[in-house]
Amino acid sequence: MKYDVVIVGSGASGGAVAYTLTQAGYKVAVLEKGRLLKREEFSKDELAYCRRDIVTPNLFDEYHTIEEKVDGKWETTPTYDSGWSFWNGNVVGGSSNFMSGMLHRMHPDDFRLKSKYGEIKGANVVDWPIGYDEMEPYYVKAEELVGISGKYKKHPFEPPRSTADFTQPPTNENAVVKLLDKSCKALDITPLVTPRAVLSRNKEHRNACFYSNFCGSYGCESGAKGSSREALLIPALATGNLTLMSNSYVKSLHTSKKEAVDYAVVVDTVTGKERHIYAKLFVVAAQAHESARLLLNSGNRLHPDGLGNSSGELGKNLIFSAGGSGQGELHEESLKEISFKELMQTGLFVNRSILDWYFIDHWWDGTFKGGSVEFMFEHQNIISRARKNNEESGKLVWGSALGEKLTDRFKKQKSIRFEIFNDWLPNDNCFVALDPIHKDKYGMPVGKLRVEAHPQDLKVGKYIAKKCEKVLEEMGAKNIYSGVSSSPPQNLVAGGCRFGDDPKHSVLNKYCQSHDVPNLFVADASFMPTGGSVPYTWTIYANAFRVADHIVATLKKVL
Repeated sequence: MKYDVVIVGSGASGGAVAYTLTQAGYKVAVLEKGRLLKREEFSKDELAYCRRDIVTPNLFDEYHTIEEKVDGKWETTPTYDSGWSFWNGNVVGGSSNFMSGMLHRMHPDDFRLKSKYGEIKGANVVDWPIGYDEMEPYYVKAEELVGISGKYKKHPFEPPRSTADFTQPPTNENAVVKLLDKSCKALDITPLVTPRAVLSRNKEHRNACFYSNFCGSYGCESGAKGSSREALLIPALATGNLTLMSNSYVKSLHTSKKEAVDYAVVVDTVTGKERHIYAKLFVVAAQAHESARLLLNSGNRLHPDGLGNSSGELGKNLIFSAGGSGQGELHEESLKEISFKELMQTGLFVNRSILDWYFIDHWWDGTFKGGSVEFMFEHQNIISRARKNNEESGKLVWGSALGEKLTDRFKKQKSIRFEIFNDWLPNDNCFVALDPIHKDKYGMPVGKLRVEAHPQDLKVGKYIAKKCEKVLEEMGAKNIYSGVSSSPPQNLVAGGCRFGDDPKHSVLNKYCQSHDVPNLFVADASFMPTGGSVPYTWTIYANAFRVADHIVATLKKVL
């Protein structure tokens, strides 16, 4: 069968495109390397999800090589040696199954950083070929379809909305927000309710959150989390127009003519059999570094440097999310505003963000792009929390001494945490290429990621971390610390297939369509020239809906 559209990847972007196209009546195939997990198969098993990585490939079968600078020289390490996995939820629905769901829109100025701030030495900053106004209707669409709960409050750095408020009220909050809000007010800071892709009320086939206390890193058993699987793929399947092919690894996209992809070369990960899947249009949505790798692996005599790479930009300007984190401990004897019993209530969200430092323009601090902050409780993983208490003066603690430390850790205090998100500036030493030596178990060259942060990223992260520590101090927290690192978070990857108006300096046009191969689109975060200072997911959803509308218009002309 020849499909109207083949989509490689079933995460946030792939799901949004599949939803739109199937609703419009087109026949779509989604190719997903991972397996299908039904809602009832998800569990809160820390060993399975966080220790044994049951939803990502074995690093001896599939891996990346990471190139980092050590003592001034670039050194390459396979991830099967380092254990540093750049896989994120290789199952139907992708990593959207396992996100914490803290979503924000990008600010209008994020679309025009170069115009606002000018050149930054050592950074490849450019303006987007579209503006916030073009994305805003699709932010609304994602908010409604995915199901984002929240409460709008006017703020200088809160992006404008065409709707008055969210369709779902915020998820239930822990009483600690009373203490956090009062502390912020004392410091002249405005805390905002975090928009969250978690339902607070039932919606169609999905149930509201039941506050399991284990959200990020885990699949959702109620369907409340706004994953691609729950929010988009299930309705798409209901149309009868979607063929979902799990356990389908795409080795390459084949071209026999320079300006068109003919078919996807697919391996069944269970049987090992290879087959070809044909379509009129192809959409790559495999996550930024893997999408670039797939296009590089699809090179042939017609496209010697990789599919759609006449600009030479494919794989370049990979970006992550810069920033860092910190935390402090709230103890019963020093707790203010709320009771210790209220603090220790499990499952409820902190649900607070700070945008006050999104753009810095103070005569005493200077003018520069800042970032956003999310407040939350320490991740609830029991094993991880326990391991932080099994050493003292460099020696392991055993027996009753360990028991006392764990009792104190779990019953006499609660750690509150902040995470900072600021721009990872694109630069020449952050990209993905094909490793010339290493191959995965399917015989394909693995992605080689060179990773280097721009010095400005660290400067901004450290600046905001100091501000956050002051908030924790005001709350009465003890043992406060923070860390800002140039090591990237592997769950927030973008760039590599930058979009733009000039085919000589970009891989995709403004609709995320290949400049070189008109029936090829890239819908995941690969398109982003800059990432803003918030998690990418809401923008990924919104842009994929925008791209999908353009594909529908294109198909109407073709068919």
